[in-house]
Amino acid sequence: MTPVASPRLHPLAAALALAFFVPLPALAQTAETGSATAAATSAAQPLPTVTVNASADASADGLPAEFAGGQVARGSRLGVLGNVDNLDSPVRSVAYTQQLIADQQAQGVGDVLKNDPVVRTTRGFGNFQESYMIRGFIANSDDLMYNGLFGILPRQYVAAEMMERVEVLYGASAFLNGATPGDAGLGGTINIVPKRAANEPLTDVTLGYGSGNSKSAALDVSRRFGPQDRIGVRVNVARHAGGTGVDNEKRETNLFSLGVDYRGNDFRLSADLGIQENNLNNMRPSVTLGSGLTSLPAAPSGSANYAQPWSYSNARDIFGTVRGEWDLSSSTTAWAAFGARQGTENNSLSGVRVNNASTGAASTYRFDNARQDDVATGEVGVRTSLKTGTVSHKLVAAASAYSLDSRNAYGLSPSYALATNLYNPSSYARPALTTLGNSLADPQTTIKTNLLSAVVSDTLGFYDDRLLVTVGVRQQQLKSDTYAYNTHLNTAHYDQSATSPMAGVVFRLAKNLSLYGNYIEGLQQGKQITDTTAANYGQVLSPYKSKQKEVGVKYELGGLGLGAAFFTTDRPLSYKDAVTRIESTNGKQRNRGVELTAYGELAKGVRLLSGLTFLDAKQVQTSGGVNNGKYAIGVPTMQANAGLEVDVPGVRGLTVNGRATYTSTQYVDAANQLEVPSWVRYDLGARYLTDIGGRAVTFRAAIENLANRNYWQSAGGASNSGYLVAGNPRTFTTSVSVAF
Repeated sequence: MTPVASPRLHPLAAALALAFFVPLPALAQTAETGSATAAATSAAQPLPTVTVNASADASADGLPAEFAGGQVARGSRLGVLGNVDNLDSPVRSVAYTQQLIADQQAQGVGDVLKNDPVVRTTRGFGNFQESYMIRGFIANSDDLMYNGLFGILPRQYVAAEMMERVEVLYGASAFLNGATPGDAGLGGTINIVPKRAANEPLTDVTLGYGSGNSKSAALDVSRRFGPQDRIGVRVNVARHAGGTGVDNEKRETNLFSLGVDYRGNDFRLSADLGIQENNLNNMRPSVTLGSGLTSLPAAPSGSANYAQPWSYSNARDIFGTVRGEWDLSSSTTAWAAFGARQGTENNSLSGVRVNNASTGAASTYRFDNARQDDVATGEVGVRTSLKTGTVSHKLVAAASAYSLDSRNAYGLSPSYALATNLYNPSSYARPALTTLGNSLADPQTTIKTNLLSAVVSDTLGFYDDRLLVTVGVRQQQLKSDTYAYNTHLNTAHYDQSATSPMAGVVFRLAKNLSLYGNYIEGLQQGKQITDTTAANYGQVLSPYKSKQKEVGVKYELGGLGLGAAFFTTDRPLSYKDAVTRIESTNGKQRNRGVELTAYGELAKGVRLLSGLTFLDAKQVQTSGGVNNGKYAIGVPTMQANAGLEVDVPGVRGLTVNGRATYTSTQYVDAANQLEVPSWVRYDLGARYLTDIGGRAVTFRAAIENLANRNYWQSAGGASNSGYLVAGNPRTFTTSVSVAF
């Protein structure tokens, strides 16, 4: 593999890199898997704990066990292959646990992924959609999976209270999961595992307070009923309302989720229902750049807000799933899963474009849109195990289907006609809409998408399963229709099929050491053109593939997990023609990278969650060859996370934690003329577990961006579009949880 270009090392990043080569055996000790709450290990008497052992996926074996320290799990779901132990997996993945989610007071998926050295959270183009850069490719919240199904979760933001685990599968996954419904996910996919009823009764109440007079309340209740506690019910209710660390921002999130499961002898069933409302007012927008700029504007104060006071974004989603699993014999199991979502969105946005980098002179306008989505999806399959001589086989056959009917409307005031300033913004009365696409009060269908696929695979085991070879193929059909705004005429149709193969190998050199490699492809329906200046705005491009090759090593040293991965991924790249203003897929981007990770327990009561990512993301083929060899937009050459959690000796129940996050420079434009500076953020937290009246009570507090640094957090993400997202200011959160 061609070496990755050498990035400019920040001192913190250099120190982190060095740390990976320091011998750790003297520090590593075997550790028990963490419980759902962390108590000080130096105490003579144990504090009360809340033990949560649940099967969240209707499988006989339940979820993979937690790894030492309790922050990540020993394995995760690998699509049709089911749950696979980390050391037996031919790909790289991680599963962040409910313990970590609760202890870090995570409010959404992006908060959980702040721990990940491979992932950086950004936004969609021109909106507040939470998106994730994984291995230098964007993954939109549209393409999150919920218990193994695409498109079920709310597409803008997902509240954390419903989550048992957040699983990240790094790299392409068309064979494992099928094509993503959107135009993203080539660098990885994210699966949200829902909560299930615990083995022991649980009633947990949490109250929180944070920056901007933000208040929250959450209730988590689970019970099991019937003979042998076969029936389980888990209810989560949560509300977050108030301001943020940014001036005059307001957000309100309301959530209700219900999980029900049945555990039979040879039959297991689970079902989920969720309702989420996410309402934003006066949210600070992303910043685009006017043509001709030769430098970037300095990042404004982290608390500054340049939104128009009338801007808002409201979303409401109702979603649900049903999953069943039947043991047809001792070696064969069949499963079926179905899900649906109905979502509505209404937005009035005020994007900002900077026209003078030194003064901050800018312009804004009004962009309204309304959207209604109806999604239905499902999967059926069968797994069986057998042996042919000395070779074991794990065979899988499955089929899946996905359907989306998306109704949309938009309205525009004259584009960027209102003068403002990034550092001294002007406020205006809401301008009139002069251009309309469909009726905002009655959106009409603009996109219909149908995805069908069938997959077969075999994992062959040699030498008592020390050598595992997985081969398989998925045949996929992608159908899409695009309908014009106002006329409702069908303007674009495609119906194409593609084959997505995979080959993976794992070799256990020792019980705690694995080497692995894979070849796997990504497949997605073409991106929808979201650039309002493009002549084919709203059109969906034809599907495209990516090709990934990866090798790596995984090692468990007592309670410490170490990993290294080396990968290269090629994907088509879209550009807008300067003359015709038509955006199309006419180029290629190649991302190469090295990932180093360390997690688990360094010593008793000392937990680590850290890693380094080196990226070399280049534009290989560009329009006219103008940008060949230039770096891709919004992809840093280096990312580093160093997270440490320590149970304070001598203070029973007290734990402190800290995290340093480093992101190197990245470019906003394809020509690499505008470079975003590197940044470092320091976060600090603590929790205290005690017994009050026989109840386990946990106090938590955290400060993000401890140094209150002003910085541009990201430089784009949505398919080759450069835009700036400002980092949040110093922000604090506090909470108290009582387990009954």
